[in-house]
Amino acid sequence: MVVNENLAKFIDHTNVSPNSTEKDIERLCKEALRYNFNSVCVPVIWVEKAKELVKNKVKVIAVVGFPFGFNPTQSKVVETKIAVENGADEIDMVLNRCWLKSKKYELVENDIREVVKAAKGRGVKVILETPDLSEEEVKKACLIAKKAGAEFIKTCTGLRGGVKLRDLEIIKKVVPGMKIKASGGIRDYKKALKLIKAGASRIGSSSGVKIIKGLKVSKKVKY
Repeated sequence: MVVNENLAKFIDHTNVSPNSTEKDIERLCKEALRYNFNSVCVPVIWVEKAKELVKNKVKVIAVVGFPFGFNPTQSKVVETKIAVENGADEIDMVLNRCWLKSKKYELVENDIREVVKAAKGRGVKVILETPDLSEEEVKKACLIAKKAGAEFIKTCTGLRGGVKLRDLEIIKKVVPGMKIKASGGIRDYKKALKLIKAGASRIGSSSGVKIIKGLKVSKKVKY
């Protein structure tokens, strides 16, 4: 695959702001359709609206346990079930870092596994929040997520810092068979391309349009 020509298909166009309005979601979906992004990523309450707007031409992703991940497992399961009922194609769930840092690994695994079950075959991404984790914690979280049946490791929410190339290196080495969604602080095409070339299968960003426009401009200019 030629990354430059297919960059839009890597992008999960995102609006998970606590202040997102219906008009914001309408704009997000119009942009996703216009630029042929892979998906829109939205809060659970906007899944049904987004599904209606994109008409299955792009995927709809719901964030669960967002943004901190310390919600009880039962609440994450309920969120996931509602998202699925309303048409979500994928689930991005936030890891419970409280349990991870307390070394309650069985609880972390069960938390992910229960969401995977509730997703009923839809891909689940586990958001690690790498800026808050040590390298050893990242490694442990990846192994747990794989064991629990998650499809993707996702780096960050973007609220605690951005993704680094080193994050992808660690993830690829520990769980080479898992897909990676790079997210957090990705606002231009150069960074997006670097992350894809480093192994990211997806790019999560609220700056999808800016990324694509930057790529188009770059093709007209010789650097």
